[in-house]
Amino acid sequence: MYAHVKSGPTHNHGSVTHTSCDDGHAHQCLDVTGPAVPTTNGSHVHHAEGWVMYEDGHSHYYKAVSGPALPILNNYHVHNWDFNTTIDDRHRHHVNGPDMPAPGI
Repeated sequence: MYAHVKSGPTHNHGSVTHTSCDDGHAHQCLDVTGPAVPTTNGSHVHHAEGWVMYEDGHSHYYKAVSGPALPILNNYHVHNWDFNTTIDDRHRHHVNGPDMPAPGI
């Protein structure tokens, strides 16, 4: 999955969030990203993929790329995520929001 990354991970991010509430339920989404991937504008992004927690008799898969690094206090940064899960059990869910802070920019 990360064959394009030539060096070891410089950092990654974790996240604990919930999907949108669709079809009367939501799923917890626990994630640890892949390593930083440099962008042409001097920032970087992260890739993530996995399954949201099993709920209401099913789960959903996701594969996403974060937005660029967003500086916050104390020389840390976050990334925004905005993606949809796969369609399972005749519906999908949306995930939107920041991940957990990591050092540097």
